[in-house]
Amino acid sequence: MKKEIESRLIELTVGINEMTTKLKPGTLSNHLSDQIIRSSSSAALNYGEVQSAESRKDFIHKNSLVLKELRETLIGLRIRHKSNSANDSQELSELMGECNHLTAIFQKTVSTSKSNMPRKS
Repeated sequence: MKKEIESRLIELTVGINEMTTKLKPGTLSNHLSDQIIRSSSSAALNYGEVQSAESRKDFIHKNSLVLKELRETLIGLRIRHKSNSANDSQELSELMGECNHLTAIFQKTVSTSKSNMPRKS
């Protein structure tokens, strides 16, 4: 499962990079391209950190960072969709769907991990 998630995060970043290289230059397009490449690649890179978490608290924190970056990526993709700046709307829809699915996985991971934390008395 770890390798599958890692592969999906990497594929998301690569897909976003491929999509952004096809776009017409413009102020919003350039800004969004840079931002979503950074946030999607950060999610993938931070997932590498998750795999070497030193404690349950560290595991939750690192997964929360991945979740944060995925949410940022999804919002960037949604802005791109709303601005009609993508050349291939099918490709954009697929990337948004995958990002949304990964976000749901990490949201569940974080919430489950938090609920399994021992309560302080």
